[in-house]
Amino acid sequence: MVQFPEGIPIHSFEYRLRSRYSETDKMGYVYYGRYLEYFEEARTEMIRSLGVSYGSMENDGIMLPVVHSEIDYKHPLFYDEKILIKVHLYSEPSIRLLTYYEVIAQQRNQLCALGEVTLVFINATTRKPCRAPKYLLNAL
Repeated sequence: MVQFPEGIPIHSFEYRLRSRYSETDKMGYVYYGRYLEYFEEARTEMIRSLGVSYGSMENDGIMLPVVHSEIDYKHPLFYDEKILIKVHLYSEPSIRLLTYYEVIAQQRNQLCALGEVTLVFINATTRKPCRAPKYLLNAL
Protein backbone atom coordinates (compact mmCIF):
# COMPACT_ATOMS: atom_id res chain seq x y z
CA MET A 1 0.00 0.00 0.00
CA VAL A 2 1.39 3.38 -1.03
CA GLN A 3 2.23 5.51 2.01
CA PHE A 4 2.94 9.18 1.45
CA PRO A 5 5.28 10.67 4.06
CA GLU A 6 3.76 13.00 6.60
CA GLY A 7 4.27 16.71 6.23
CA ILE A 8 4.45 19.11 3.34
CA PRO A 9 6.36 18.16 0.18
CA ILE A 10 9.59 20.07 -0.49
CA HIS A 11 8.58 20.20 -4.16
CA SER A 12 5.40 19.46 -6.09
CA PHE A 13 4.70 19.53 -9.80
CA GLU A 14 1.51 19.13 -11.81
CA TYR A 15 1.40 17.56 -15.24
CA ARG A 16 -1.63 17.21 -17.48
CA LEU A 17 -2.28 14.78 -20.28
CA ARG A 18 -5.17 13.06 -22.02
CA SER A 19 -5.57 9.29 -22.24
CA ARG A 20 -5.32 7.88 -25.75
CA TYR A 21 -7.30 5.07 -27.31
CA SER A 22 -4.18 2.91 -27.64
CA GLU A 23 -3.73 3.06 -23.85
CA THR A 24 -7.09 1.45 -23.06
CA ASP A 25 -8.10 -2.18 -22.72
CA LYS A 26 -11.21 -3.96 -23.97
CA MET A 27 -13.25 -2.54 -21.06
CA GLY A 28 -12.36 1.03 -22.07
CA TYR A 29 -10.13 1.48 -19.00
CA VAL A 30 -6.61 2.82 -19.19
CA TYR A 31 -4.46 -0.32 -18.98
CA TYR A 32 -2.87 -0.64 -15.54
CA GLY A 33 0.68 -0.79 -16.91
CA ARG A 34 0.33 2.65 -18.47
CA TYR A 35 0.35 4.34 -15.07
CA LEU A 36 4.10 3.80 -14.71
CA GLU A 37 4.56 5.43 -18.12
CA TYR A 38 2.45 8.37 -16.94
CA PHE A 39 4.60 8.62 -13.81
CA GLU A 40 7.76 8.65 -15.92
CA GLU A 41 6.41 11.34 -18.23
CA ALA A 42 5.35 13.53 -15.30
CA ARG A 43 8.66 12.98 -13.46
CA THR A 44 10.69 13.80 -16.59
CA GLU A 45 8.73 17.02 -17.08
CA MET A 46 9.12 17.92 -13.38
CA ILE A 47 12.90 17.60 -13.71
CA ARG A 48 12.81 19.57 -16.97
CA SER A 49 10.81 22.32 -15.23
CA LEU A 50 13.76 22.69 -12.84
CA GLY A 51 16.05 23.42 -15.79
CA VAL A 52 17.58 19.94 -15.84
CA SER A 53 16.98 17.12 -18.29
CA TYR A 54 17.55 13.39 -18.12
CA GLY A 55 19.66 13.83 -21.24
CA SER A 56 21.99 16.32 -19.55
CA MET A 57 22.43 14.01 -16.57
CA GLU A 58 23.20 11.11 -18.91
CA ASN A 59 25.73 13.30 -20.77
CA ASP A 60 27.33 13.92 -17.37
CA GLY A 61 27.59 10.16 -16.79
CA ILE A 62 24.63 9.85 -14.40
CA MET A 63 21.81 7.38 -14.92
CA LEU A 64 18.60 7.13 -12.92
CA PRO A 65 17.05 3.64 -13.01
CA VAL A 66 13.89 2.69 -11.15
CA VAL A 67 14.51 0.26 -8.29
CA HIS A 68 11.04 0.15 -6.73
CA SER A 69 7.47 1.07 -7.66
CA GLU A 70 4.04 0.72 -6.11
CA ILE A 71 0.60 1.71 -7.33
CA ASP A 72 -2.74 1.68 -5.55
CA TYR A 73 -5.58 1.80 -8.07
CA LYS A 74 -8.69 3.55 -6.72
CA HIS A 75 -10.90 4.18 -9.77
CA PRO A 76 -10.42 3.59 -13.49
CA LEU A 77 -9.34 6.17 -16.01
CA PHE A 78 -11.18 6.05 -19.32
CA TYR A 79 -10.36 6.80 -22.94
CA ASP A 80 -10.02 10.51 -23.80
CA GLU A 81 -10.08 11.69 -20.19
CA LYS A 82 -8.06 14.68 -19.09
CA ILE A 83 -5.68 13.49 -16.40
CA LEU A 84 -3.85 15.49 -13.76
CA ILE A 85 -0.73 13.88 -12.35
CA LYS A 86 0.77 15.44 -9.24
CA VAL A 87 4.37 14.55 -8.45
CA HIS A 88 5.64 15.17 -4.92
CA LEU A 89 9.11 15.07 -3.37
CA TYR A 90 9.19 14.94 0.43
CA SER A 91 12.95 14.71 0.87
CA GLU A 92 16.00 16.07 -0.89
CA PRO A 93 17.51 13.46 -3.20
CA SER A 94 20.84 12.01 -2.15
CA ILE A 95 21.58 8.64 -3.73
CA ARG A 96 17.87 7.89 -4.06
CA LEU A 97 15.12 9.97 -5.60
CA LEU A 98 11.81 9.15 -3.88
CA THR A 99 8.78 10.31 -5.88
CA TYR A 100 5.08 10.13 -5.02
CA TYR A 101 2.14 10.50 -7.39
CA GLU A 102 -1.54 11.32 -7.38
CA VAL A 103 -3.48 10.53 -10.57
CA ILE A 104 -6.73 12.47 -10.86
CA ALA A 105 -9.47 12.32 -13.50
CA GLN A 106 -9.93 16.06 -13.98
CA GLN A 107 -13.52 16.25 -15.19
CA ARG A 108 -14.73 13.92 -12.42
CA ASN A 109 -12.28 15.40 -9.91
CA GLN A 110 -11.71 11.82 -8.78
CA LEU A 111 -8.54 10.32 -7.38
CA CYS A 112 -7.82 7.30 -9.56
CA ALA A 113 -4.42 6.12 -8.30
CA LEU A 114 -1.62 6.76 -5.85
CA GLY A 115 1.94 5.83 -6.68
CA GLU A 116 5.44 5.69 -5.34
CA VAL A 117 8.61 5.27 -7.40
CA THR A 118 12.17 5.03 -6.08
CA LEU A 119 15.06 5.73 -8.43
CA VAL A 120 18.81 5.54 -7.76
CA PHE A 121 21.47 7.82 -9.19
CA ILE A 122 24.24 5.66 -10.64
CA ASN A 123 27.54 6.33 -12.35
CA ALA A 124 27.09 5.29 -15.99
CA THR A 125 30.63 3.89 -16.22
CA THR A 126 30.92 1.96 -12.96
CA ARG A 127 27.16 1.25 -12.59
CA LYS A 128 27.57 2.01 -8.88
CA PRO A 129 25.34 4.36 -6.88
CA CYS A 130 26.43 7.99 -6.70
CA ARG A 131 25.08 11.24 -5.26
CA ALA A 132 22.50 13.38 -7.02
CA PRO A 133 24.15 16.05 -9.15
CA LYS A 134 24.63 19.41 -7.41
CA TYR A 135 22.81 21.26 -10.20
CA LEU A 136 19.67 19.20 -9.54
CA LEU A 137 19.88 19.82 -5.80
CA ASN A 138 20.45 23.54 -6.38
CA ALA A 139 17.41 23.68 -8.69
CA LEU A 140 15.24 22.21 -5.94
